[in-house]
Amino acid sequence: MKRMSLLFCTFLFITGMNAQINTPQASPKGTVSQQIGLTDFSITYSRPSAKGRVVFGDVVPFGKTWRTGANQATLFTVSDDVTIEGQELKAGKYALYTVPEKNTIEWIFYKNTTSWGLPEQWNDADVAIKVKTAFNTTANKTETLTFNFDELRNNSAVLKLSWDNMEGVCKIAVNTDNKVLKDIEKALAGPSANDYYAAGKYYYESDKDLNKSYEWIHKANEMSPKYFTLRQEALVLAKMKKYKEAVTVAQKSLELAKAAGSDEYVKMNTKDIADWSKMK
Repeated sequence: MKRMSLLFCTFLFITGMNAQINTPQASPKGTVSQQIGLTDFSITYSRPSAKGRVVFGDVVPFGKTWRTGANQATLFTVSDDVTIEGQELKAGKYALYTVPEKNTIEWIFYKNTTSWGLPEQWNDADVAIKVKTAFNTTANKTETLTFNFDELRNNSAVLKLSWDNMEGVCKIAVNTDNKVLKDIEKALAGPSANDYYAAGKYYYESDKDLNKSYEWIHKANEMSPKYFTLRQEALVLAKMKKYKEAVTVAQKSLELAKAAGSDEYVKMNTKDIADWSKMK
């Protein structure tokens, strides 16, 4: 009996050792997301608080590279190519490091995003861009490290870093006009071959107007014939009982399927051509 009690107590002790207790982080993670024009930005960072300390020049030394937060390096993500203070930054994800000074702050966009804090081995080849801007004293203190996007325009904004009594501002420019003009050109040019194909295939599969289905898929094949779009046109024609026309189109699909090495479509077309050739 004593042995059983001892084993039970041992089990409870081991179970207690394996238990996990979640407690709040001293520097909780935060994310700020913003669309500027048609470009998406996000910053994910751990947010330390001042807690009565002198931050810059003490907690964060002047002249040294800083992870720009706590814990894992701050991550900066952008969906399109942009310019930061006049320098081009490619779309992608970057670790955002900074070097604060008494009157300036250097922003470093670093390609390697896997580091916990600063990289163990700094590699200049991983620096996408770095820019230097003013670092100013503010009238009001910011207790907790804060990033935010301000002065939003269709083609620009500013990124602000605020903590304690200091603030750094980084100018961002996006090429919204170029994206909008491309969309306008695409829209005014009319539906694409893929649009016509998708619409016609939907009408076929939904047992809607076969004449309209054929019109759209035939238009797609006039613009950009592919073995699978031609097969879809042949299927529509066969469903309309236009077997002679279906065979003609299926033969075109067969040839393209052979060239593309699609055995599945070769097999399907060969069978249907044989079957439809017997129809009247």
